[in-house]
Amino acid sequence: GGLAILITLEVTRRVVGPELPIVAICFLAYAYLGPYLPGILAHRGYSTERIISHMYLSLEGILGIPLGVSATFVFMFILFGAVLDKTGVGKFFIDLAFALTGHTRSGPAMTAVVASGFMGSISGSSVANTVTTGAFTIPLMKKTGYKPYFAGAVEAAASTGGQIMPPVMGAAAFIMAEFTGIPYVKIIIAAAIPAVLYYFAVGTMVHLEACKLGIKGLPKEQLPKAGKLLLKNGYLLIPLLIIIYFLVAGYTPLAAAFRAIVISVIIATIATLIKKDKSFGIKDLIGAFESGAKGAVGVACACACAGMIVGVVTLTGLGLRIAEIIVTLAQGNLILTLFFTMIASLILGMGLPTTAKYIVLATMAVPALLKLNVNLMAAHLFILYFGVVADITPPVALAAYAGAGIAGANSMKTGLQAVKLALAGFIVPYIFALDPTLIMVKEVVGSTVTFLPFYNAIPIMLSAMLGIVCLAGAVEGYLIDHCKIYERLLLVASSLLLLKPGLLTDLFGLIVLIGIYYLQKTRLKNSIAA
Repeated sequence: GGLAILITLEVTRRVVGPELPIVAICFLAYAYLGPYLPGILAHRGYSTERIISHMYLSLEGILGIPLGVSATFVFMFILFGAVLDKTGVGKFFIDLAFALTGHTRSGPAMTAVVASGFMGSISGSSVANTVTTGAFTIPLMKKTGYKPYFAGAVEAAASTGGQIMPPVMGAAAFIMAEFTGIPYVKIIIAAAIPAVLYYFAVGTMVHLEACKLGIKGLPKEQLPKAGKLLLKNGYLLIPLLIIIYFLVAGYTPLAAAFRAIVISVIIATIATLIKKDKSFGIKDLIGAFESGAKGAVGVACACACAGMIVGVVTLTGLGLRIAEIIVTLAQGNLILTLFFTMIASLILGMGLPTTAKYIVLATMAVPALLKLNVNLMAAHLFILYFGVVADITPPVALAAYAGAGIAGANSMKTGLQAVKLALAGFIVPYIFALDPTLIMVKEVVGSTVTFLPFYNAIPIMLSAMLGIVCLAGAVEGYLIDHCKIYERLLLVASSLLLLKPGLLTDLFGLIVLIGIYYLQKTRLKNSIAA
């Protein structure tokens, strides 16, 4: 058992990095040193033999739920993403996004946002998504006038959202399904609107930046035609539609992914025979399997190591203590509790992979949110959301570093810009935590989720979009013209009020936004007339 713990720590260090093993070692030390700790953190302590046996032999240690999920659902979906990439789906998504958005004011930057949303829905990895689409979009953004660090930041911020974008979210979403007992298909239904709002937030920031810099889109003559692309390569979307069908039809995620992989290979093979272009063959299939296996190693190591952290939490009762500390610090205030949970998530995200940080926070912070009557689905999605956003939060922002590498920019500057671009998206989790109507959830009883009709979510969705536009305008200092200081302050105030669903707060936010819009429009007219 002791050797298994040491090997797990060392393999994780080699594959993922030293941060997660260091955190795991601190937790193991906590289990042993309990009697010597002060106040609420103290516990009776456990012998080395008891700690080793709990980590090695129980289902709450190395061989716990996280590792089991990574060996089944997660592996199959990583393999599915790798197969799709080899069939040419990645290039198709980029070309389609370019055709749809290349002519807009924000041009290639908006292409990066849309393409990364498409790609993220199948890859489930921030870094892989950044590298895949960034190789095309970042040089194009630089060419049209964006600064290198901004180009890298746009790609990183957009790619990071892929882990919360259905139908194939990141590995943490599958672990969430196992932890909560809620079927995966219900999780992706609940996650759909927040994911769209995240991309709306990043797209709004990118558009305002382009307007502020005076950047123009590319002429339509230079862009591929969306209709022709769909006619030529539209068949590549069939596997995605198939996996959605299987999930909705009630198949397990494992069965749905397996069937989708088989169908993807068959479709790609038939298309290759018809086109006679050798675009997909045995070498590509083997390459996809190799890529999928390599991609799964990092997740498996992170899950095994995080399993030990969960083991210590269950052994010592630390989760309940942390929940008590958060609630005590927040003095029962829900927004403060959410804020402290967000900070904990971002701090953990600086060193832990998304999967690991979700596992840790699901065992320690979710109980605090549940104590304040936050919906179970909303509580877990809140943790997941900020666990994902941590991938672009300096000083350890892996997705931003990948974008900076391609752009040839300063990594820290790129990371800070990526956070700025995603900042408007930070208000979305608060909205659905305060009112689960945004995720269309009425109630959760055990593993049974009762959904509201979609139209119930429309008012709060519009309110969230207003809040996003207000915060984006305040952060960028631009709406349709450069903002005065008082205009930025008013926009911040209205965006914060739009956090709380309600007619009065929404009305105030709308009035402020319309008022500032007309102020700036009048100012622009006067400056043109002068």
